[in-house]
Amino acid sequence: MGNIYLVGFMGTGKTAAGREVARRKEWQFVDLDELVELKEKCAISDIFARKKEPYFRKAEKAALKEVSAEKNFVVACGGGIVSDKDNIEIMKKTGTILCLTATPDVILKRTSGYKHRPLLNVRDQKKQIGLLLKLRAPYYALADRTINTSGISIAEVAQRILKIIPPPRPRRVK
Repeated sequence: MGNIYLVGFMGTGKTAAGREVARRKEWQFVDLDELVELKEKCAISDIFARKKEPYFRKAEKAALKEVSAEKNFVVACGGGIVSDKDNIEIMKKTGTILCLTATPDVILKRTSGYKHRPLLNVRDQKKQIGLLLKLRAPYYALADRTINTSGISIAEVAQRILKIIPPPRPRRVK
């Protein structure tokens, strides 16, 4: 069994559900955004402001490559990681990609007040969410499975993930 990669737009529950799935499976959990911040020694919002999005995407890809070399990890990926086909290929080769979705209204509610979300630091956040969802939809569609997290708890999201990713079969001893 490889890793579980959780992709989807910000505010869909990737980090919270990922932590819960990792706890239940007794696997390691990593949030790629947090790993990038640790390696870059600054917040993602600062990376976007100072070095711009292409630099961030390069750092994100490096972090993904590092994590993909491991096994039994639940990985919460940044919302835009899917826009690079190499990232999709890496994730498909080393695990299962699950896309978490939510309605634009739910995403807006969950992300309101988050000043650390550089792509939502705009006047009309709902319009921006709708635009980004449309742009990323073809990439999110490449996931192995999709779970709509609107109106369900993190525990329910984790349960649905665990139904998709069954525990490994015990090995038979000959």
